[in-house]
Amino acid sequence: MKNTIFRKKSVSDLLHQQGKIQLNKTLGAFDLMLLGIGAIVGTGIFILPGTVAAEHAGPGIIFSFIIAAIVCAFAAMCYSEFSSSIPVTGSAYTYTYVVFGEVVAWLVGWSLILEYGLAVAAVATGWSSYLGSLLTGFNIHIPQAVSGAFNPENGTYVNLPAIVIILVIAFLLTMGIKESTKFNTIMVSLKVAVILLFIFVGVFYVEPTNWKPFMPFGTSGILSGAALVFFAYLGFDAVSSAAEEVKNPQRNMPIGIIGSLLICTVLYVIVSLVLTGMVPYTKLNVSDPVSYAMQLVHQDWISGIISLGAVIGMMTVILVMLYGGTRLIFAFSRDGLLPKVMSEVNAKRQTPVKNTWITAILIAFCAGFVPLDKLTELVNMGTLLAFTVVSIGVILLRKNKDIKTGGFKVPFFPVIPLISFALCIFLMTQLSIHTIIFCGIWIIVGLIIYFIYGKKHSLLNK
Repeated sequence: MKNTIFRKKSVSDLLHQQGKIQLNKTLGAFDLMLLGIGAIVGTGIFILPGTVAAEHAGPGIIFSFIIAAIVCAFAAMCYSEFSSSIPVTGSAYTYTYVVFGEVVAWLVGWSLILEYGLAVAAVATGWSSYLGSLLTGFNIHIPQAVSGAFNPENGTYVNLPAIVIILVIAFLLTMGIKESTKFNTIMVSLKVAVILLFIFVGVFYVEPTNWKPFMPFGTSGILSGAALVFFAYLGFDAVSSAAEEVKNPQRNMPIGIIGSLLICTVLYVIVSLVLTGMVPYTKLNVSDPVSYAMQLVHQDWISGIISLGAVIGMMTVILVMLYGGTRLIFAFSRDGLLPKVMSEVNAKRQTPVKNTWITAILIAFCAGFVPLDKLTELVNMGTLLAFTVVSIGVILLRKNKDIKTGGFKVPFFPVIPLISFALCIFLMTQLSIHTIIFCGIWIIVGLIIYFIYGKKHSLLNK
């Protein structure tokens, strides 16, 4: 069995494999919830409610958010069972290694690397744009040449702010996960405060007539809106990457994953309700609908604070997604599928410092020089692939006799995992053909790397 590409890891081996290569257990349930909120509440809450309401769902966008949250909740329950049963870093990659074998695990992990990497690069690019508009309000202007990806026709050569923010966040991650979560806690608190400020001020400008008709595009508009706003929830899977650094993971992992999803859903629904009540949905197709709504009611100072909130919000997304990517690569390396340098842990900081800097520099290069607008949909493909495998994998996990009892269990088993699997497949079919083709090319590259390096150096080969 050791030479086959479908060789599996036993749960007992996984739980005892860390040996000297171990990460500190410092995180509690509250830390995990804040990591989840940090990853989920970013560009989604500041941009998506406007464009989706204007083009697809109208004020009924609240139903789109609720439907998307239910889809994510099914996948979240499957993740919760895995992460409480196998509290090891690596997220869906590690879970797949147990139930489907090495080559499938590698391909799921390889897809997730694309998700995390492109998400960090794309959000850093968006952060750069928001920072530019925020500084313009103070009459400070970033030179055109260093404010965008390489495109001489537009006069841009490098997106310097995007590179800088990725490297700053990478430095923070090398300082230790506890220090990183402290920063995340502060940023998430500020971000949520800005959202609550919008809600509390905006509710006084709500005109119920703007909610009529509530579902102008009918049920089909609600469903197509759900397929779009689903992507506002991406990031909660990165929470499961922290499993190895969590105290009492059997209890805390499900609370962190499902709790962050629930809080974000409530915020999304209330913001959408207030936004469509303040401004007719037909006028919301703008790049910054939340601050735009405040400008329309002449609350310009709050509009400026919201722009600042968007800048802060995106920093937490970069932090959590970069963290998830480095921990996934750490798991690859520890299993022998990537060079050992990627799983070396700094003795003082107890973090994979070299891994973090190598990953960050590669992503910063992409953010700084490569136009990403055509590639960001690939983030969704990587996530949906992981969701699909985890949903079906939890059914096989239940048959594993090595699993300790007492952890979180998916209710209504196996109905919920099967529904989650079907919904993820459906959402995959909604992606463009170009995305599917590029994802196929990425998987082929991953297979080449696996057969040239990973299969030979895998610890299961010894």
